[in-house]
Amino acid sequence: MELHNLKPAKGSVKSSTRVGRGQGSGKGGTSTRGHKGAKSRSGWSKKRNFEGGQMPLQMRLPKRGFKNPNRVEFVTFNVSSLAEISDKYGLSEISTAALYEKRIIKKTDKVKILGNGDLSKKVSVTVDAISASAKEKIEAKGGTVTIV
Repeated sequence: MELHNLKPAKGSVKSSTRVGRGQGSGKGGTSTRGHKGAKSRSGWSKKRNFEGGQMPLQMRLPKRGFKNPNRVEFVTFNVSSLAEISDKYGLSEISTAALYEKRIIKKTDKVKILGNGDLSKKVSVTVDAISASAKEKIEAKGGTVTIV
């Protein structure tokens, strides 16, 4: 066996059916598309949500609610998780830039501190938002809070 005499196994390669090439071929006339209707015409393709003319599902269901385009999404951290972060990474100043540098948040994330848990040491915090109880707890330990 050499490259010049290689050929596929018998019966594995079939020639494609040539439709619309006369009645003698058995595939002439309608070219296997049947008679009339959208599917027999050239350029027909079923639209994504088409249900045969029936009212599509997304139009049958009621529309509800409201998506506020001005909503601000925050990544939230509790005071207890601040304590863990400062211990784990040895940070005394926690800011959005420091959290991004340690790959805890994404670059575009906004950070809000919530007041669950307790601090063990003094921590300086620079974030986008903070709850009143979290601010109290941080300042009680001698830390500072800066809102960007």
